[in-house]
Order: sequence, then structure tokens, then C-alpha cells
Amino acid sequence: MSCNWPRVQISEVCELIVDCVNKTAPRVDYETPFKMLRTPNIKGGKISLNDCRFVEEDTYEKWTRRAKVLRDDVLLTREAPMGEVGIVDFDDTVFLGQRIMQYRVDRSQLDPHFLLYSFLSNDLQHQFNMHEGSGSVVSHIRVPDCSKFELNLPPLTIQKEIAGVLKKLDRKITVNQQTNQTLEQMAQAIFKSWFVDFDPVKAKMNGEQPEGMDAATASLFPEKLVESEQGLIPEGWVETPLYDIAEYINGAAYKKFEPNNEGIGLPIVKIAELKAGITQKTGFSKVDMPAKYRLEDNDMLFSWSGNPDTSIDTFVWALGEAWLNQHIFKVVPKSVLSRDYVLCLLKFMRPVFAEIARDKQTTGLGHVTVKDLKRLTVALPSEELLIKFNEKVSAIIAQNFSLVKQNQNLEKLRDTLLPKLLSGEIELEISKPLVEPIPWLPDLETSKQEAEAV
Repeated sequence: MSCNWPRVQISEVCELIVDCVNKTAPRVDYETPFKMLRTPNIKGGKISLNDCRFVEEDTYEKWTRRAKVLRDDVLLTREAPMGEVGIVDFDDTVFLGQRIMQYRVDRSQLDPHFLLYSFLSNDLQHQFNMHEGSGSVVSHIRVPDCSKFELNLPPLTIQKEIAGVLKKLDRKITVNQQTNQTLEQMAQAIFKSWFVDFDPVKAKMNGEQPEGMDAATASLFPEKLVESEQGLIPEGWVETPLYDIAEYINGAAYKKFEPNNEGIGLPIVKIAELKAGITQKTGFSKVDMPAKYRLEDNDMLFSWSGNPDTSIDTFVWALGEAWLNQHIFKVVPKSVLSRDYVLCLLKFMRPVFAEIARDKQTTGLGHVTVKDLKRLTVALPSEELLIKFNEKVSAIIAQNFSLVKQNQNLEKLRDTLLPKLLSGEIELEISKPLVEPIPWLPDLETSKQEAEAV
């Protein structure tokens, strides 16, 4: 139990605690082997190498004079945002951008993943907030304080076992996410082939049977393309404004919900909740609002305002009953037969929406308006073909949603176990039966095979 575990300062159990070079490294506009990690790359225990900046080798050498970044180093963001952590689980040549701390454990005393999960715990997150520097508008941790955080230190064998339990949960969550990426790519590939590239129509025009398609489905596609305002489209398909294929219900203004921070009532869904789920920052409301603002599982949501690259997107809600905030449309297809079609269409058009929003961007934010939805058109196929498309992709989309729900349960279990294991409130033998039934999927290839079996 925790009463037998010493409480130590982090400087006592790390062989290296290094601050970044506090100026911006000169970058180049082409790829090199040398990548600069920035605070947006570090989030939720993971480090993403997407959108890294690149530098020349001499810059890399100058910026790593204090220390190279090695596998199993733990990184902490001091500012913008404060308190995000991640562990280096790759061998790419990277270095620290500004406002990042680097921790390398003394492996004779501390397991690196145990340090990672300690940093993610409420205990350490509270310490980060307690050490927040004053005199600045932006929340930040002062560099001298980054060596003063305290954590419980069970025996090394117990540390490894605790980290192993939590890593297994995180691994399954990651594999589910990878599987869902594959599933979405599969649905999008079918949608693009049928309704954008018109591959079955072109095959029939060449006197060929559409590849991988039964005769009954192939018969629903026309045999020629005709001119339209949007270019060549299949004969008989109708040019239809996006606005006419669904009802777009905008959410209510935030203040109308009379939000509270006590978790009373239903959560209020803003764009932040679409990205990160329901968090401690989520507002709740017990106000009896009109039913059109109420959300439930499987509702389709289109965020039409925000950063064009990160916020303009289509989502399927999966966190139960909630209230809908403004800047998000609840999308209700005009026909139940077209639900999966509309979902795939809106996801496919994300780059178009992002470009529209970018053209209207002010202070970093852009938007897509009802006027845009009325202007953009799509070649709408027959109802019979929509039925066939739904038959083709419904199992894929349902499996995607099922894995999202499974991940919610896994995250809830992990977040429940994490503080209890780190504090010694519950013992490992109690937690293991909760985790052992979770299947171990070792790599992305397995996840692809699982997805393709749907």
C-alpha cells in the first residue's frame, strides 16, 4: 500500500532533467532527418511526429548540446499548453522546441512508463498547477520547479507491473483507433469509387463488368455520363444542393444553457468536446431546452466554424445524451436511406469545407455558411443505389462506432485505475482481472486484417 511507498522528489530518481534551448531553431522548408518537436506534438501521453519542423544537421547539433532525445525519455510541456506529457517511443532524430522539458529516468530506481503515468495522474497535474508561474497571462511552469515535483516510488518491480497494466489499456485503445482509421478509409474508398470517380459507370461504358460488384448492383448504375454544371455526371443522377439532402440544425448559444461547472445536468457539446470528449472543462446544463438541441448516440455533427485545418469536420456523436452548442450543425438526412451516404459525403468534402473556411478566415478562425451549403451541389443517385451503398458500408460504419464506444470504456477503466494504482489504493491483483480479458492486438497489420474482415 502507498503508506509503505516513499515520496521522492523527481530530481532524486532521474539522471537527466533538461530544459529546451529558449529560442526558436532556424528551420528549413524541406524534409531532413532532423525534426523539431513542438508543444502541439505532445498530448495525452503520446508524441506525434506529424507536422514537425525540419532543420539542418548543424542546427540539430547546436540544439542538442545539453542532451540528445532518446527512446523512453519523458517530455513535459511547460506552456502553451501547460502540463501535457508524452514518452519517446520512436528512434527518429528529434530535438526539443521551446517550452518543453526532458526527463530521463535512473532505471535502477524508476521505470520510464511509471513516470509517464505519474505525470498523467491528478497528483502530478495538481502539482503542475500549484507550481504555475505568476506574472504572466499564459499559464506556465517555471523551469526551476520542474525538478521539484514529488511522486510515490513503489519498488521497481511493482512500478513495471503497474505501468504494464496501464500500457495494455493504452495499446488496445491505440489499436482500436488504427482499426477505425482503416475502416474509415475503406468506406471512403467505396464512396469515392461510386460517387466521385464513377468507376462502375466508366466500366459499363467500356463494356466491362464493374470490378468486385455483383450484377444486381451494377445494373443500378447508368451506362453513360452527361454534361452538367459540375461537369460530367452519371445519366439520370440529379444535381442537388448539399443543403437539400439534410436538415442542418445549429446549436444554441452557450449562455442560453446557463452552464455550470458542477456536472449537473447534461454536458454542453462545443467543438472542444468533439475533439477531446467530455473533460473537466466541459460545461453542463439542467435547463430544459428545445428537443432539437438535444443529442444522443449516433447523431451526425458538422462543425462549421473554427480553425480550417483542425476544427471544420464531420463527427458521429458517441457520448450519450447532451446539449448542442452553436457553431455545430446537427445533420439530419432527409431520408433514412441516405444516412451513411450523407456521412461519407460530408467527410469526403472536408478539404472543400476547409478551403471555404480558410478563404473567410479571420483571427485564425473560418466558417462554412448555409449559403455555402446551398451553393455546393452533388450528383444524387437513385434511392435504389443508396440502399445498395448502405448495405455495402453499414457494417463498416457500425464497427467503427462500436470501437469508439469500446475505447470510451477502456479510457474510463484506465482513468479509474491510474490514480488508484499509483497511490496504492488498490493492489495489482485486483486490477489484473479487469484488464486480462482485453485482447492483445500486436500491430497495425492485425488491425487492418480485423477491419477488412468486416
